[in-house]
Amino acid sequence: METKETAQLGKTTQTIQLVKGEFTPSEATHVLMGLIDEKINFHKIQRLQIWEGNHGSKTDQLDGRIQELELEKKKAQEFINITRGLGQKISINGVLKISVA
Repeated sequence: METKETAQLGKTTQTIQLVKGEFTPSEATHVLMGLIDEKINFHKIQRLQIWEGNHGSKTDQLDGRIQELELEKKKAQEFINITRGLGQKISINGVLKISVA
């Protein structure tokens, strides 16, 4: 995993090469679905914590993000299935860019 640090106008940014390479459709499914599922679970836990604190709290923003991720997961699975039918590998390049807010 490569990391790169740069200073911009007093802000620090970090770039992390999370995923890079060619994968079989099965490997790509494992990698991508695992990442997306982790993010969905993160938001579900946040939603539960908010609800436990106040049953009347609105979690519309978290609900929307969970739905977005579920849709992205479905699109990724469809793409992988098409690729699987063609007998090709899948190239994944996943970079995270982190900065001080």
